[in-house]
Amino acid sequence: MSVELQRAVLPLKHGCGDMPVVGFGPLIAGASSTNSAIREALSVGYRHFDCAQRFQNERGVGRALRDKLLGTEVRREEIFITTRVWTRRRQLIRPAIDASLGRLQADYLNLYLMHLPFAGLPAGEQHRRDPTGKILLFRHAMLHDAWRGMEDLVDSGKCRAIGLSDIGLDELRHLYESARIKPAVVQVEAHPYHPRTELLAFCKAHEIALLTSSPLGRGVKPGPLDDGVIRAIAARLNRTPAQVLLAWAAQRGTAFLTTPETGQRAKETWTSAVLPNEAFEQVDAIHMSLKNAR
Repeated sequence: MSVELQRAVLPLKHGCGDMPVVGFGPLIAGASSTNSAIREALSVGYRHFDCAQRFQNERGVGRALRDKLLGTEVRREEIFITTRVWTRRRQLIRPAIDASLGRLQADYLNLYLMHLPFAGLPAGEQHRRDPTGKILLFRHAMLHDAWRGMEDLVDSGKCRAIGLSDIGLDELRHLYESARIKPAVVQVEAHPYHPRTELLAFCKAHEIALLTSSPLGRGVKPGPLDDGVIRAIAARLNRTPAQVLLAWAAQRGTAFLTTPETGQRAKETWTSAVLPNEAFEQVDAIHMSLKNAR
């Protein structure tokens, strides 16, 4: 990975091409706000855009990107487009990607992720439990069948890589062993309070890119942005806490998504710089400090 975060990429060993480390996840209410934020992000330099069928933001993303493409300000080859499929039924996956491509006004996706990769049990069995009493949320056979539908999309050229969103290590390991086309990317929440260290180690060992959807700890209160260690590093380096967290995410070998709604916020993210080694190690140690304090 390049030391310049703005140009850093993760090669997709089980797919085609490279994924930009810095990504834009447009979870923004309102079509006009989405359009404006994406146009600002493109102007700053973002080229990686993530959306999802469930979030109903594909149409807004597609419109904003298309405006720039038609204006010849950027080329399609420069843009990395990801979206996520909500269904886990193999027969519904191809219609789902066709609908997403239509809303995004795109001929292909760079990456297609299975959103929440578990399959519900048949009617009447929703409350079946395993021997330990835990409710059964998925069965490996159903997940693997859905994954075969994802593999078909790569074969057809509709997407260049496939992966999974919000999956645990046990499920990923089980799927990886049987997959014909291995997952190229796994997208999960990860930040200093929840670093997903074992999952990251597995991904690195098996050449899977890890993409974090919440590098700033969205919804965590108090969270990494308010952490005393993070704030002290930011003050010492003359950066913002967000810049410290994003640099740490990139330097540990992951890509990340942010949602800057203004040009100023987009520039703040885009100008994140590499942390000195001692600062990186301080951030890395936060999770262990929290565990010891409990």
